[in-house]
Amino acid sequence: MRLLDRLLGAPGRGSVDPGEYTDPDPARSAVVRQSAALLLSYPDEELLARLDALRAALAEVGADPAPVRPVFDWLTARPLQQVQADYVQEYDLSRRHSLHLTYWTDGDTRRRGEALAAFKEVYRAHGCAPDEAELPDYLPLVLEFAARVSPEAGYELLQRHRPSLELLRLALRDDALPHEGVLTLVCSTLPGPSPQDRAAVQAMAGYGPPTETVGLDPSDPRLLPFAPTTEGPGHGRR
Repeated sequence: MRLLDRLLGAPGRGSVDPGEYTDPDPARSAVVRQSAALLLSYPDEELLARLDALRAALAEVGADPAPVRPVFDWLTARPLQQVQADYVQEYDLSRRHSLHLTYWTDGDTRRRGEALAAFKEVYRAHGCAPDEAELPDYLPLVLEFAARVSPEAGYELLQRHRPSLELLRLALRDDALPHEGVLTLVCSTLPGPSPQDRAAVQAMAGYGPPTETVGLDPSDPRLLPFAPTTEGPGHGRR
């Protein structure tokens, strides 16, 4: 179940300066990110067996249980096979709720390859060799890296891709999917309030229109294929 069990090599220390990283409640952030990694992954018997432990861990660090209560209910209210089928439909087959962070900002452009390579460089700097079965920007993988390997580097990855997290959260909200609360909890481990709409996300990021759009589907209303301006402000399946 643990995604980082498929990151080969012993975790080490990376190049992020701890002096530049501050977290008012690192224990809470670690538990929230590990719990979110599990709750956003493909549901199986092992996950169901861990739900009580997840609830207890979140309560122990003072995380508000309200945002994630719907996903706990969603996981347990129906037979597991039906839950799995719904998960595949919403997260593997639909680009509306992609769990790959670079998809939201780079789409299927050539630029995305550079963004994915940056994730791999961070993992390798910490002694991890990403499993090629997973794209390195897969959100549960990023969250587990932040929880178990390097809070500092994990924070930097999450904060750098905050617009993607917020766009995914808004997409889940619009489609009334229970995992919205998981994203709400993840974003609560990052500084500042969450934007209330896509225009606010764009303002947060200071993004402008893309310069290259090969492979983009213009009919996809959830995709925000923006690249930073110079002026300033699909369970592990790929």
